[in-house]
Amino acid sequence: MSVRTTIDIPDALHDRLRQRAASSGASIRALVVRAIEQTYPGQKKGKYVTGPLITTKGKRGPLYAVRQNPHDLILP
Repeated sequence: MSVRTTIDIPDALHDRLRQRAASSGASIRALVVRAIEQTYPGQKKGKYVTGPLITTKGKRGPLYAVRQNPHDLILP
């Protein structure tokens, strides 16, 4: 989807823009859109997640019960 807008360009700048468009084989619209996109780039990609996804408050407990070996539960 596109939006039509009107801007006033000085005559000298319009002449240069028309000449550049003719020499490059592009339209004036294409040159103006490219210039705006280069000046105002789109959203940047997000950063990679490096920390924990879920954070909790408080102290972390032990991974296994203090007096239990996880292998004893699997191999009696």
